Amino acid sequence: MPLDKPYLDVPGTTIFDADQSRKGYWLNQFCMSLMKPENRERFKKDERAYLDEWAMTEEQKQAVLARDLNRCIQLGGNIYFLAKIGATDGKSFQQMAGSMTGMSEEEYRNMMIGGGRDPRWGRS
Repeated sequence: MPLDKPYLDVPGTTIFDADQSRKGYWLNQFCMSLMKPENRERFKKDERAYLDEWAMTEEQKQAVLARDLNRCIQLGGNIYFLAKIGATDGKSFQQMAGSMTGMSEEEYRNMMIGGGRDPRWGRS
């Protein structure tokens, strides 16, 4: 019997639970591989060829190639693993998070310094 998931009603939010973990297993394993310098170099040399070595779905591969981190999260990616892609691209976590919100890095930084989003934002 499936578990009740009352947390799924937070609009615009993907909760990384056991189902997401299973869905994104190979995507997250790929991300973790980028911790090794030799794998980062192979990925940067030919991204598609390196991605094809992993048992990811085509949709996951396309999301990585497009650097669509929001889509990667929907497809099972964990933000802490996905950060390895940003690091490989020379981006800070702050730059990545800003791109995911549609804000500039400065706008995102200022929002976070100001206390983040209103806690009532996006609640159903």
